[in-house]
Amino acid sequence: MNVDELREKGNACVKEGKHEEAVLHYSAAIQSDPNNHALHSNRSLAFLKIQQYFLAYKDAKRTIDLKPDWAKGYFRKAEVEMATFHFEKALTSYSMAFRLQKDDCSLIDSMRKAGRELKKDQRADRQIPWLGAGIGIIVGVIIVLADYLIVDKPVLVHPILKVLMTIAISFIGFGFCKLYRYYVKNQRDSLLQPPFDLSGVMKNLMATAGAPGCLKDEIIRRNSQKPRQDTGIERANQTDF
Repeated sequence: MNVDELREKGNACVKEGKHEEAVLHYSAAIQSDPNNHALHSNRSLAFLKIQQYFLAYKDAKRTIDLKPDWAKGYFRKAEVEMATFHFEKALTSYSMAFRLQKDDCSLIDSMRKAGRELKKDQRADRQIPWLGAGIGIIVGVIIVLADYLIVDKPVLVHPILKVLMTIAISFIGFGFCKLYRYYVKNQRDSLLQPPFDLSGVMKNLMATAGAPGCLKDEIIRRNSQKPRQDTGIERANQTDF
């Protein structure tokens, strides 16, 4: 099959929800035409649909490298960034796409959504540690009261000790929540890191992009047995051509 036929097969698979199979066809087409920006864009969409974020991101950036004046490349990049909770980067990428295609109203909606999510995320960064501190104060007060009311011989006799105990637990709560937010950010970053092992179907798809037809047919046959998924006609789910 030539590049056009492989691309059309990939596009048909995307419409039918067979995204793993679409990756196979796009990968074979890219082997024949590695500088085709539309193929990389389409494969980025297919990778995104199967939550292979690193590979989707890599293809989106490759699309931009090949055709930096094309809005869809930045849009693909933004979609991956939104899916991995990198809202500030997504807002920047959507803005770049809008700068190149100002007649697309859907990009305005995407920018607004990214902006809202970014504000919520920044608010969480500010508020959650202080929420932890507040909970720490409550826990500290409970401990002090329990020491005074329940224990036969209270340990926290001096008022300064009671205050210090409350402050210490408050700091622990603040620090714990800070660490939690740090952990969340690291988890998000890890979504865009290279996978340690492309196992299962994805490994087969990537490894057999140029394999003999019989092996490709076996993978396609296996994937075609999956239930068909209904796909919408929204802009994000459309291949390029």
